[in-house]
Amino acid sequence: MSTDSREGTVTTPDRYFASGNEEQLFKQAHQQRLPVMLTGPTGCGKTRLVEHAGHLLARPVVTISCNDDLTSADLVGRFLVTGGDVVWQDGPLTRAVRDGAICYLDEVVEARHDSLAVLHSLTDHRRTLYLDRTGEVVVAPDTFMLVCSYNPAYRSSLKDLKPSFRQRFVTVAMDYLPGDREADVLVAETGIDRGAAQRLVGCATAIRSADEVLHLEPPSTRTLVTAAHLVAAGASELEAAEVSILATLTTDGTITAALRELTAASLLPVDAATRT
Repeated sequence: MSTDSREGTVTTPDRYFASGNEEQLFKQAHQQRLPVMLTGPTGCGKTRLVEHAGHLLARPVVTISCNDDLTSADLVGRFLVTGGDVVWQDGPLTRAVRDGAICYLDEVVEARHDSLAVLHSLTDHRRTLYLDRTGEVVVAPDTFMLVCSYNPAYRSSLKDLKPSFRQRFVTVAMDYLPGDREADVLVAETGIDRGAAQRLVGCATAIRSADEVLHLEPPSTRTLVTAAHLVAAGASELEAAEVSILATLTTDGTITAALRELTAASLLPVDAATRT
């Protein structure tokens, strides 16, 4: 579990590059005390939107990274032996409810279905968390908000969210920013010149367009920011793309060779001209 996850498209929580109307929908859902499900490709800015919303709404954000080992006790809390006494310790979900925070479950599809059952009473008119082990009923204040996210296009074929669970949420679909806006992110994040930013974005766009043939998870805005940091430090655009973008996508030599050709077509002529 984590309380400081970073993803994608802003430099600070008060600055956000929107790809659509997701910011407005998020604020409207919070106003109406509705839970939100963010969907979209990895690294498109889902976590950044939650962080930004926390800043705008002046609410703390509690981030929980979901995985197969996450239990309901990990979410709500457990009894622990401390100094010879048995005491109850709230889990992150319970703390978020008590504090009226935004509780963000990242990649919720990775969690076990039985662990997610504790969320049901928080996602309907009750807005209540039941602590079975203590018998306590924790009523969520108006400021509490439950937010989940996952990537429906690239989730494991063995996992999915039950329709009955998905229907409890307002679903906000997100995607990568348009090319010019994504280049704005790289410039704002790293300070590289706009031409270099546009070429890195063009490289990523070419790979994303080839996804139906290569069957890879496309490069995220986050990986582009990493590549741009290297360029800002003096690496060539081709070197930065190799180690930050291509190396993260596959270990298949044949596919890597095809990706390298796409990258070279986008970046190599520019680098070569720069060196002459």
